Amino acid sequence: MTALGMSLLRGAVTSPFKRAGGPGATLPTDREVLPATPTAPAPLAAYRELCGFTDPETLPLTYPHVLGFPLAMRLMTRRSFPLPVLGLVHTWIEITAHRPPRPQDRLELTVYAAELTPHRRGTEVTVVTEARCAGETVWESRSGYLSRHAASGATGGTAARPQGAPVRADAPVAAETAPPDASAAGAGLPALAEWRLPGDLGRRYGAVSGDRNPIHLHPLTARLFGFPRHIAHGMWTVARCLAEAETGAGAGPGTGTGTGTGTGTGTGSTSTESGARDRGRIRSVRAEFKAPVLLPATVTYAAAADAFLLRGGDRVHLTGTVVRER
Repeated sequence: MTALGMSLLRGAVTSPFKRAGGPGATLPTDREVLPATPTAPAPLAAYRELCGFTDPETLPLTYPHVLGFPLAMRLMTRRSFPLPVLGLVHTWIEITAHRPPRPQDRLELTVYAAELTPHRRGTEVTVVTEARCAGETVWESRSGYLSRHAASGATGGTAARPQGAPVRADAPVAAETAPPDASAAGAGLPALAEWRLPGDLGRRYGAVSGDRNPIHLHPLTARLFGFPRHIAHGMWTVARCLAEAETGAGAGPGTGTGTGTGTGTGTGSTSTESGARDRGRIRSVRAEFKAPVLLPATVTYAAAADAFLLRGGDRVHLTGTVVRER
């Protein structure tokens, strides 16, 4: 069993003994660290293909989060972590690349819990992931995870609607580079591409990311957690939208309107990388998860300027904003 699988098993065992929202809850003060390690080329290539990234010179903006997710799960399944990992919902993520990480970089990854705050739906924890190369912080992210419980009088937290049941794979972002509020920016965006998501998307993303949470794998395992069918990984939806924003809205691997699968294997047209360079490389993103994508599905990618969203019919699944290098 993989380290991530062991963490999921440990979380399943320890979660029933944890009470979210209890008085005097504190976060672990130490950090999970993965020493400097080269990026394995085969998993990176598979991730790029599935998500639609085409730039061979840099890591996808979301990829260090994938590399650090086993550390985050190890942190959140400790006995000293105050929230049960089962039922924890990934509500938002912010990512900033201070310089684009490269495939040849030996990245040291650090994960820690930064904040525990009241939310009107329960308690939210902010988990930070940092990537360093030769002592320099080159990439960092903040993720919000919500533990839902009765919370009278709570006023903190985001307005984001939860995306799923168990936590998903599903570092402060400097104020001057953080994108504006993603929900407000998403209204009225024009549709640019339609993607057909196959029923095995969760299993395929689980294979390349290591996140084999049962809510993403099969309808039967998803029903154990209250879903009518299995759902797409939230981090795949973010990655797919960012890949589209980089390669050109409405064109890219597997994204042709009405013909693409959205998984890097469709028949959509392909844009050149020069267009992305002309618009400026994406430096940071903030995304908010609104509703799960039940698989299989047909979803619409909409974007204008630096805002984007993903919707299915009238239901918005994801909103986001980006900041580009100028």
